[in-house]
Formats: sequence, C-alpha cells, structure tokens
Amino acid sequence: MKRPLLLIFVFNLLFSSLVFAQSAETENKPPLQINGVFPHISVVGPSDKNRSESGIGALIPWADKLWMIGYVAHIQGSGIGLYAISEDMSMRKHQESVTGTFANRMVHNPSEQAIIGPHFIDKDGNVRTSEELSKHRLAATMVHLTDPANKVYFLTMEGMFFECNVQTLESKLLFDLYKELKIPSTGYVHFKDGHTGNGRVVVANNSYDERDFLNESYAGRLAEWDGKSDKWTILEETAFIGVGGKNSSNFAGKSIYGNPIFAIGWDNKSVILKNFNDRSGKWTRYRLPRGSHSFDHAWNTEWMRIREVQTERFLMDAHGIFYELPMMTYGGFVWGIKPISYHLRIVPDFVFWRGMFVMAGDQTDHGVGQPQSGLLFQNIDDLWGYGKPTGIGAVWQSEEVKSGEVSDPYLMNGFDKKMVHLKNEGKNPVKITMEVDFLGNEQWTIYKEFELKVGEYLPYMFPEGYSAHWIRLKTDSTSFLTAQFVYN
Repeated sequence: MKRPLLLIFVFNLLFSSLVFAQSAETENKPPLQINGVFPHISVVGPSDKNRSESGIGALIPWADKLWMIGYVAHIQGSGIGLYAISEDMSMRKHQESVTGTFANRMVHNPSEQAIIGPHFIDKDGNVRTSEELSKHRLAATMVHLTDPANKVYFLTMEGMFFECNVQTLESKLLFDLYKELKIPSTGYVHFKDGHTGNGRVVVANNSYDERDFLNESYAGRLAEWDGKSDKWTILEETAFIGVGGKNSSNFAGKSIYGNPIFAIGWDNKSVILKNFNDRSGKWTRYRLPRGSHSFDHAWNTEWMRIREVQTERFLMDAHGIFYELPMMTYGGFVWGIKPISYHLRIVPDFVFWRGMFVMAGDQTDHGVGQPQSGLLFQNIDDLWGYGKPTGIGAVWQSEEVKSGEVSDPYLMNGFDKKMVHLKNEGKNPVKITMEVDFLGNEQWTIYKEFELKVGEYLPYMFPEGYSAHWIRLKTDSTSFLTAQFVYN
C-alpha cells in the first residue's frame, strides 16, 4: 500500500512543478504585440445601448509613465478614463478616472505638474482632479499670459474659456467664445485647440459643413487675445483645428525672433497654414494640398495636430498628410515645410516615450460595433514608409479675382508629379502669371504666363522633377477664375 501512495505523491509533485513552471513562463511571457500594436493597451467602451465613442484624446510622458486619456462623444458614454502605462507595457486605469470628452494636455513647468483632461499629475505621479472642469469637453490647456506661475487657461469644445489655479484647482470662466467670436446661429461650436505665444492666446474652432462648402455660412474661427483687454480679434472666419509653437512658458510674453505660431485650417479650396511672424508682428497665410477629402467635415477631423514631437522637432498632421514643420523662422520667412507621407489614420495625439514614437487613435465608435481605440508604437522614421505624399487644392475656385490680385502662396516642395488646371469662367480674356519662390524667402520669379480666352480651360503639366518651395498666381484683368493644383 505504501508504493501507490508514494507514486501518487511523486505524480502530484511533478504535476505541481509543471503547473508552476507554466505559470512562471506565462508571467514572464512578453505581452502580445502585432506590428507595433499591443491589443491590451486599448480604451474600450461597453457594448450596451448607451455605447458612444472611445477615442484616445491625449498622451503625455510624465512621472515615469505614459499617461493617456480617453474621450467619448458629447460626454455621453462610460467605462473609460485616465490610464498609466509602465515600461513593462502594463496598463492600469487610474482610480481618479473620469469618463468624459478630453483631448488636452500640457506640462506646467513652474508647478511641476502634467495636465491631461481635468487631471493634474505631480512629479511623483499623484493625481488630483478638477471636478468643475471634468464636466466640460476639454480641447486645450494653455500657458497663462499674466500669471504663468500659478494659472493656466482651459478651452472647451463649446467655446468656454476658463482660467484655473494650478494649486487650488479653482476655475473661473473668462469668456464664452461662441458669443464673443460671433459664430452664426446656423453653425455649431467645435473648438479644438489653443496655444499661448508671442504675447497672445490663439484659439481654433473647426466648424465646417456643406454650408461652408457652398459659401452660405462660415462658423469656423481662428482668433487671438492679448490677455488684458475684453475683446478678441478674429483672424479667420473658416475652420481651424490646430495651433502650435514652441511649448515653453518662456514664450508667453515677448519671444526671441524666429519663434513663430502656426495654425492649420481649411476652406472649400485647400488647407490653410497661418503663421504669426514675430519679426513683423503680423500673420501671413499659405495654402497646402488636401491629402484626402475624408477630413473635411468638422466631425471627421479628430484632432489634427501641430506638435513638438521630440526635442526641437515639429510634426504637423493636416488632412491626411504628415509634414515636417520648421520650429524656427529666419528673417520672418516660412521655409523648410516638407510633406512626409499620406495616410488615413485619425491621430488625436502623438508623442515620444522611451524611444518609441507613439500615436493615439480613434478607431471604432458605436456605429460600427463596440467602441474602442488603441495605440501604435513605432519609430518616427516609419512615417516615411506610409503612402507617398499626394494631394489636391486650389488657390482660386470659381471666384471673382480682381485685376492685379495675387493668390496665397501654395506649397510645391516635396511632392512628385505636378499639374495645374486653369479655367476662365468670366467675361474677359485674362493673362495669368505664375511666379515661384524657390528659396523660401518670398523672392518671387516669373515662371510662366498663360493667356486664357473667355470660357477657356487649360491644363498644364510641370516638367518632370520640377519643384520650388512656393508658387503663386496673379491676373492682369478681373474675371471669374479657377486654379487647382494636383500633386501625385
């Protein structure tokens, strides 16, 4: 009888050892990763009748973690919030999590806090939450103009503009920008970004739908405020979504020369790039091609960005094209803008963390199943392996152009085959002069001239390999004209 008991004991011992070894192997097994995607690092909403949207609105490296915040549509939904990712790629949902619509982030250097959503994270990773701000759809957090050591600004998607004390978390409403910026009642508010620099706060509202396309109503806005007066200045009355510049409180006041502010928007013709020239103290406007029309409606932008993606390196995402963007300007001129690649991703934010370039996402909402989104971890140079830069856009589109009027400069640099469609839809013959700036210093040289009869259409293909930095057009007589560039 002793031998069977001994055999049972040995069998149990071997079985326990095998189970322990398998458990240890499972515990030590690296997390599943597929082409830079870790499926367990996702924000996932519930599969119920109240399901909404589950995007990842913002990312920020802080206190030895990568923090990310989810967002739902119109503060409706549940089950997501604030998450912390560790170096072993484990993820935990923080106990301070609040389900809401948040896409803001900023490091407040004077108080040594990271701000993401309504949360304030100190240098040791301790989290405090503003209950008042958690009730709003937060689009941006910005350096305060007059008390940068103790306060910040918050912008909500509805246009509520708050200041908040970073110590007490007490907030105060300063402006209702829906009213202040005279957004028409036919439109809706959809503020998306803001930035402080060069003694001003700049905000962007990206309202845009078919009424804007048909030139019936213009609800989008780009506007600035000096921090002292009770009035805002409207810079553009069309959709703008991203505003950026060197992210440092040192630049809240007067900056050194060469520190610009960039803003991206669009109208029914093309993408618009606005630049505040700190040398002249003026804004200038440029045009870029659309990579895709899929981003045109305000709801579909979610949330094109201008970011200092790594130290003193700027990246811009605009209508399906990633661009290198110069951090500095020289002599007040914008040059060095170059397309990287074409894509169809919705990228609410992107950062570097532990040597990896990390992109947030907004991938599946209630309309196509259980709401969820994940992160993509890769090398920044992988962006050059996406689609080849391609785009289309106009400087004039079936509109009256006055005699001698000059178009906005249109980007030419970095694209491959190029052509332009010209059409005279007016009652007068015209001569259109094409000028190029090949140095990027706004020294314009005549490239070619075209004479168009009334009603004439003329396509022109640029020579193989030809490029300049900017191109612009002007006409010698008033007429209704179209000039659309196609790069592919």
